[in-house]
Amino acid sequence: MSIRLDGDKTGAVPGRVRRILRGPRPERVPSLVGTACTLVGLLDIAAGVFPRFRHSSVHAAAEVLPGALGPFAAALAISAGVLLLLLAHGLKRRKRRAWRAAVVLLPAGAAAQFTYRPSVVGVLISLSLLALLLCHRGEFAALPDPRSRWKALANFFLVGSGSLGLGLVIVSSHPAKVVGNPSVAERLEHVLYGLFGFEGPVAYAGRVSWTVGYSLGALGLLTAVTTVYLALRPEHPAARLTPDDERRLRDLLARHGGRDSLGHFALRHDKAVVFSPSGKAAVTYRVVSGVMLASGDPIGDVEAWPGAIERFMDEAKAHSWTPAVVGCSETGGEVWTRETGLDALELGDEAVVRVPDFSLAGRAMRNVRQMVKRIERGGYETRVRRVRDLADTELDRVRRAAADWRGTDTERGFSMALGRIGEPGDGDCVIATAHKAGGPGDADSPYGDLKAVLHFVPWGTDGLSLDLMRRDRSADPGMNELLIVAALQAAPRLGVERVSLNFAMFRSALARGEKIGAGPVLRVWRGLLVFLSRWFQIESLYKFNAKFRPEWEPRFVVFRTTRDLPRIGFAAMQAEGFVTLALPRPFARRAPAARRRPCAHLEQLRLRREAEQPAA
Repeated sequence: MSIRLDGDKTGAVPGRVRRILRGPRPERVPSLVGTACTLVGLLDIAAGVFPRFRHSSVHAAAEVLPGALGPFAAALAISAGVLLLLLAHGLKRRKRRAWRAAVVLLPAGAAAQFTYRPSVVGVLISLSLLALLLCHRGEFAALPDPRSRWKALANFFLVGSGSLGLGLVIVSSHPAKVVGNPSVAERLEHVLYGLFGFEGPVAYAGRVSWTVGYSLGALGLLTAVTTVYLALRPEHPAARLTPDDERRLRDLLARHGGRDSLGHFALRHDKAVVFSPSGKAAVTYRVVSGVMLASGDPIGDVEAWPGAIERFMDEAKAHSWTPAVVGCSETGGEVWTRETGLDALELGDEAVVRVPDFSLAGRAMRNVRQMVKRIERGGYETRVRRVRDLADTELDRVRRAAADWRGTDTERGFSMALGRIGEPGDGDCVIATAHKAGGPGDADSPYGDLKAVLHFVPWGTDGLSLDLMRRDRSADPGMNELLIVAALQAAPRLGVERVSLNFAMFRSALARGEKIGAGPVLRVWRGLLVFLSRWFQIESLYKFNAKFRPEWEPRFVVFRTTRDLPRIGFAAMQAEGFVTLALPRPFARRAPAARRRPCAHLEQLRLRREAEQPAA
């Protein structure tokens, strides 16, 4: 009897069977194994914490790793569950070290279950996951992320806090066996003692005290072991611009810097760079929370952009980073999507003022004109100069004032901020300052009559891009408007024909949503943006930029899949300084410039490709 394979129902069954026997597609294995480890880890923790759950039939699926073994059942189940949760994320990101740890732990757990308390379901799940890991080991080749020993301190606080919370649940999960009625403070004290291996003030009837003690001791040991491991493992520093990288980028900007107003911001010292094989183009980036974040368009010749983009995607794949680009132009977005298959979404608009067309005359500029005239009558004067024309003492005063007038402790900016003022090589930058002689407190102020500072970076040979705006809080309002107008009026003297101002996120939605005839969806979207403007400068930046009647240039975010957008958005907020997750570093020292170096993988890749190229 033959089975037909011409598409009818009888022929479809063998096809489905073959697909099941063939297993999942290789590219889906890391995600499947990571999800399985997450579920099993949660079940193991529940089995170790809650006594009733430990004896249920569901616990059979939770025994993928050591759990329910001998008198230390609860402690082993909890520690195994926590390890699985820590391991799952690395498996999803295809990390090689996570694969090695799983290959060691899975057979050990299966053997322990089989020898002491046979569990067919648990052993089969362990062996199935082990088989998937071994058969598809090539999918787990991602290199380690940039790290430092400060992550050991972060691990101590995070895992320690989790152990403390989980310990409170363990202490309170046996109400029938507790002697007396201990308070919350006594329970917390018992947890703290238990994490260090000592008996606390809470007493239990029977052998429950052993279970609680072993469980708390396991959590404390797990916290100590993971912290010591992170502290002793080799340091893998984050990539930084080397002096040679900066020199090559400046050469590219000298030839092609007029293409993108964000080009000069690629010279930030906390960015890494990958060059095209020809060296005629480059992409700068920073890795934040597993996201390889590039900003603006690639630097250099458009013809060489695909080569630099390919190197960027190779680096992201090698480390299993999520590739993303924030703030690229329409041309850049077209090249990125064409060369990589990524998707693009309009993020907002950049305000660009054409200097020959700018004038304070006319009804549209009345508010700006009146504000500027009022401030000038108040005794303020402005100065607009190149950085190289400032004396060292005055430059130092401007630098200190800009740092002290910063509204937050964190230096914000990534895509449109240089992060420094007056360093060697930045002589073409422009500084606009506002001064008021004889003002109150000038004699006691360390900055004298200086009241506000604007810093611009070069945009090719005939343009400027706004970097930062800082002002004394005691100065009159309108300092930023005054200095922008002064910079635009002084632009012809400096040979500048275009000036890029701030970036306005979701500008088109705000502009269309306030017009007559806007639909309900657009009005709701605009209302949400206005609400978020209470914490983020969304509407205020749009209205501020609109005062100067600029041309709006759209900017885009490039991403892989829609589900990556929340992660990319959070990473971008971290990079821009709106979200700070770093721990304080009271004893940190700034590394000298000579020690800045690219990551090890990038250096090895560069040396290997140079060796493969034929000699000139």
